[in-house]
Amino acid sequence: MAELIVALDVQSREEAVARVKTIGDAVGFYKIGLELFTAEGPDVVKAVKDLGKKVFLDLKFHDIPRTVERSVRSGGKLGVDLMTIHSVGGKAMIKAAADAAAEFGASGPMILAVTVLTSLDRTDLEDIGIKGREPADQVLAMASFATANGAHGLVCSPKEVGALSKALPAGTLFVTPGVRPAGAAAGDQKRVATPADAVRDGATHLVVGRPVLAAEDPAAAARAILAEM
Repeated sequence: MAELIVALDVQSREEAVARVKTIGDAVGFYKIGLELFTAEGPDVVKAVKDLGKKVFLDLKFHDIPRTVERSVRSGGKLGVDLMTIHSVGGKAMIKAAADAAAEFGASGPMILAVTVLTSLDRTDLEDIGIKGREPADQVLAMASFATANGAHGLVCSPKEVGALSKALPAGTLFVTPGVRPAGAAAGDQKRVATPADAVRDGATHLVVGRPVLAAEDPAAAARAILAEM
């Protein structure tokens, strides 16, 4: 069954802990991204783990292999469950991340490759020099490259997950942001789908932020998304 990950897109450790406690048993998995990690550092990861939750550390590492290797190892020591790297970092970088994660055995972090950010469309790709390719084509090429070199899964738009789940090996993780409950606003995501659509197409994890955090009753909002899933 697919898992729901709530994005802790907040600015402080105190607010993050308060949100996790408010949502309670409805959700067991949380994403900590650049904004929160930059503000609070490893302590916020420890705080969420201490509440008995899984952590998706979404920092999208893109650096020389040695630096990424050491960063993944640091995440593993924190007990992080999922971590992201940019697939454009190259073969050696992807392998370094996967090897560092493997040092922790079955309890170590799973490495997710980022291909094309869900905030980008074809026009955005052309702006950065990728001409004449739809996002879905670029995602598939980069996803195949990443998984062939050790990545355990992908962060991908729910609009691409169907094609990826058919093209990539069984057991590949598909973590999909850009998920919005039926009737919700798309926000800054350009390639979105409902929870039911994403799971049906093969998503293993759904990442949802504002539809839960901004809800009058976040726990009830999370349960409603789980019901859609």
